[in-house]
Amino acid sequence: GFILEQNYPNPFNPTTGINFHLPENSPVNISVYDINGKLVEELVNKNLSAGNHLIEWNAVNYPSGIYFYRITTGSFTDVKKMILVK
Repeated sequence: GFILEQNYPNPFNPTTGINFHLPENSPVNISVYDINGKLVEELVNKNLSAGNHLIEWNAVNYPSGIYFYRITTGSFTDVKKMILVK
């Protein structure tokens, strides 16, 4: 099935990797939100092929704190927490 893994490293400074698995070709959106739920950055918003994927988030321009990343596909949504420490 669909899998969203915990980012690595976590805590991180200034970049972290996010791994996810798609069992089928699918439209994918991965977005990062701050602790208040405000959209910070959209990392992916396109159709991707089935398989394992890795994206990186460079948070050099963002303050330390707790962030959330959410994956949304046609039939799957998941959210994970990550910590940026500068």
